[in-house]
Amino acid sequence: MSSTAQLSARDRIVTLLDDNSFVEVGALVTKRSTDFNLMQKEAPSDGVITGYGVISDSLVYVYSQDAKVLNGTIGEMHAKKIVHLYNMALKVGAPVIALIDCAGLRLEEATDALEGFGEVFAKQAEASGVIPQITAVFGTCGGGSAISASLSDFVFMEENNAKLFVNAPNTIDHNYTGKCDTAAASFMAQSGVADFVGKDEETVLNDIRNLIALLPSNNEDDAIGVEEEDDLNREVPAFASEIADVTLALKDISDQGCFMEVKAEYAKEMVTALIRLNGMTVGAIANRTAIVDEKGKTCETFAPVLTTAGCYKAESFVKFCNSFHIPVLTLTNVTGFGTSLEDAKSVGIAAAKLTYAFSNAVVPKINLITGKAYGSAYVVMNSKAIGADLVFALEQAEIGTMDADLAAQIMYPDADLETRKEKAATYQALAQSATSAAKRGYVDAILSPESVRKQLIYGFEMMYSKRVTRPF
Repeated sequence: MSSTAQLSARDRIVTLLDDNSFVEVGALVTKRSTDFNLMQKEAPSDGVITGYGVISDSLVYVYSQDAKVLNGTIGEMHAKKIVHLYNMALKVGAPVIALIDCAGLRLEEATDALEGFGEVFAKQAEASGVIPQITAVFGTCGGGSAISASLSDFVFMEENNAKLFVNAPNTIDHNYTGKCDTAAASFMAQSGVADFVGKDEETVLNDIRNLIALLPSNNEDDAIGVEEEDDLNREVPAFASEIADVTLALKDISDQGCFMEVKAEYAKEMVTALIRLNGMTVGAIANRTAIVDEKGKTCETFAPVLTTAGCYKAESFVKFCNSFHIPVLTLTNVTGFGTSLEDAKSVGIAAAKLTYAFSNAVVPKINLITGKAYGSAYVVMNSKAIGADLVFALEQAEIGTMDADLAAQIMYPDADLETRKEKAATYQALAQSATSAAKRGYVDAILSPESVRKQLIYGFEMMYSKRVTRPF
């Protein structure tokens, strides 16, 4: 299929689901309103096709809006069909997938349509943390539909035709579409609204299938696992050289490179991804200091710090993993907090929210210190102090309050250069090495880089049946 061709609402469902598995529900439902000459307009299925089917033998519920029927607008019965679909999905514990192409609220139905929107919002809120919710935008998704999309756990956008906005670009103060298309997939990805962007519709639908394969069906399922042919004892000799761009390191340790990055274009210094370790889905969160292209060339660099955006990105991902019993792995390399003006406004509260997310999460949690782990920023990144079950460190990792040279300057302000160097070396050995932290019980094991994969697998398998009871 050409990348420029667009699928119909029904074809999107058929392409998404396993062959011959779709069962439609509510096919004969249509509008009830007759105001503003609506009685003269045909509205098959009231502009939304709803039903259920399977993806790789896993049950899912799906609705697909039909832009050819009243521009896919949401009216009273359109909304009721979506709410009914959610009710069925909640009863059996299966994901809901929304395929969006909608001109927004059906103005002819006025408050009936508005009430319908609210009912959909309420049902999505009820389903949050109970069943996975996935939205894919193929055309227009504006106003209330944009809010609905953001109530989902994951948002996909087709690169060329998808438009996601609360206010259209031309209504933004001092802006117009030609200046900055604030509804475009690229803008929404950079803003952290869109989790995934696909080059065409088939790519988006295939990516949704891949995501479903990594997710449990509901919040009562155990961590999802599959039979895996990759050797659990496989060594990763290149791991040490991949630490700067942790996407490479995570792919290397994952089963056959299984790696699905979430919000790849947003807060790039913080990587969030779903990976597989010995068949088990794991949520990975990692500090990144560089982006390396396919030729091994560094094309972008970042300071090893926690930014406001990075903290919020990680926080929402930890909360999702905790809701659906997905173990959490962190790769830590951080020396402090962002120093931009934007960070000055809000990094404190963002870091507090991330601290709470890690502390509150009851799933198995492992932290691997790959580089530097300094100060409060390290504590925030899933340290043992806030609840990590296991903390590993690479042999050359540094764990402490700050850089040794800076610490020596502060502690010995009047010393000469030679003395400061000597004191810095002493500080490094006594208070900043991985060995020093391990002797105090803050690190459980010091690993060689090539052994990381098998040690992480052993750790997560040991904690497979972890149970924590919290007061409520």
